[in-house]
Amino acid sequence: MKTERRSVLKKLFGAIIGVSGAGLAARAEASLPVKKESSGVVNFQDQPIFSPFTKYGNLVFVSGHGQRLEGDIKVHTDNVLNMIEAQLIKAGSSMEKVLKVTIFLETKDDYHGMNEAYKGRFGKNPPARTTVAVPNGLPPADNLIQMDCIAYI
Repeated sequence: MKTERRSVLKKLFGAIIGVSGAGLAARAEASLPVKKESSGVVNFQDQPIFSPFTKYGNLVFVSGHGQRLEGDIKVHTDNVLNMIEAQLIKAGSSMEKVLKVTIFLETKDDYHGMNEAYKGRFGKNPPARTTVAVPNGLPPADNLIQMDCIAYI
């Protein structure tokens, strides 16, 4: 009886994940072709270094966007969110489809002001979020804030 149960469990487990993890990975890779699209590749010394967004299957990865403008952190946050929204639209997604946001602030003192500008921008179900203070400045141009995100189409 114990051997039968073990055999049934092995078959069930094998059916769920395949004979090996490689089989599952190969099927997942085949069903999610890499498709890179962007509004323009960013170059450094005539070499491409990153795309404003990259698509993989039904996911969109938006590169970090930052700003240093006149005004307080609310102005900066609003502007960066507008830039991210523009990239999401170009990729065929929207703010409501964002799953994860990462935010880098020059100082933790800007956290509450950033939240004021951030709230409500992602619809009724906001994404998961990580916020980190980076006291040595955010390149390029010592941005006050930088954000990236992952969304679906």
